[in-house]
Amino acid sequence: MRATKWGIPTLIEAPDPEESAKLCRKLGFSFVELNMNLPEYQHIDVPLLRSVMDSYGVYFTIHLDENMDMCGFNSRVADAYMQTLLDAIRSARELNVPVLNMHLSKGVYFTLPHKKTYLYDMNREHFLGRVRETIAMCEEAAGGEVTICIENTGIYALSFIQEAVELFLQSPLFGLTFDIGHDHSAEGVDKPLLLKHKDRLRHFHIHDALGRKNHMVLGTGELDLPWYIALAEQNSCRAVLEVKTAQALRESAEWLRERQFI
Repeated sequence: MRATKWGIPTLIEAPDPEESAKLCRKLGFSFVELNMNLPEYQHIDVPLLRSVMDSYGVYFTIHLDENMDMCGFNSRVADAYMQTLLDAIRSARELNVPVLNMHLSKGVYFTLPHKKTYLYDMNREHFLGRVRETIAMCEEAAGGEVTICIENTGIYALSFIQEAVELFLQSPLFGLTFDIGHDHSAEGVDKPLLLKHKDRLRHFHIHDALGRKNHMVLGTGELDLPWYIALAEQNSCRAVLEVKTAQALRESAEWLRERQFI
């Protein structure tokens, strides 16, 4: 029996949780990753989501707002993002959500004649101090009942981001999401750090890619998909089939079935 549990993303064409759950169940998958960038999930309606879970026999993971940045220099803005994160953790506990997926922000940079200069790199003490505060507050809110997975977005070549990831991974609360298309589009800059900590991989975003184009139907790009799926299997990771339409989901699910990955 395959160890990996497969899920679907929230689609623009079907943002309602019941529509998503219905499609997930029809495809034979286990969970839906709710996207908090969408207006439907700015507030997590716990009773509604619990009812959908009971009706369709699926569960949810949560993709946190991609703009979320708890390290910003404006404390009012940073604190609002922190509160948003803590509220999401508390809702996740109520819903038995196993994974929250989080992007790291590289912050603002200035383009100089010879290089990009990142403000978080110039102010590392502030940046890493806020990372430590985030870890402590998340640990208190989570109570050991959820995992927060940091998703690669093509920025792991930046030394201050590497240092932040290493700090997060000192806490058992945090794990890693391997978005294979993001890494491919960034010419593999994320992979060394992810494989260094492959024992902390908990979550995957699986989609095909071709050059800088990703979120493609499985089998239509140039990724060695069996290799990535095998890596997900090694750690019994969850995997979101992160294509962007219902038709792409159906085609990709068929690709997986034909090769006995599900």
